[in-house]
Amino acid sequence: VVLVESGGGLVQPGGSLRLSCAASGFTLDYYAIGWFRQAPGKEREGVSCKSGSDGSTYYADSVKGRFTVSRDNDKNMVDLQMNNLKPEDTAVYFCARGKYALVSKELNEYIVWGQGTQVTVSS
Repeated sequence: VVLVESGGGLVQPGGSLRLSCAASGFTLDYYAIGWFRQAPGKEREGVSCKSGSDGSTYYADSVKGRFTVSRDNDKNMVDLQMNNLKPEDTAVYFCARGKYALVSKELNEYIVWGQGTQVTVSS
């Protein structure tokens, strides 16, 4: 059971990036998939989550209106489209598989984690 993130990089403020989370060893659509981030010196925080059951989503207030999470069940992947990026979005971004299908922003509800991908927003 493995999750692998990709798509991070360096982008200027106002720019966009699309992160992808590819799963192997299990079927993504049975579980909630969360995106988290951790900036230097800060705790890991929930950014977005996509339910594995009813299609519901969660977004942190700081990213609402700028980030969009989507699931591609055929490819067994979940993407995070990030627009209008700000310097405060700079962090290592992780995807994780939830214990269950329901949306959750709580770290302890996630039991499989990817290795993370760096996102740096700077001019």
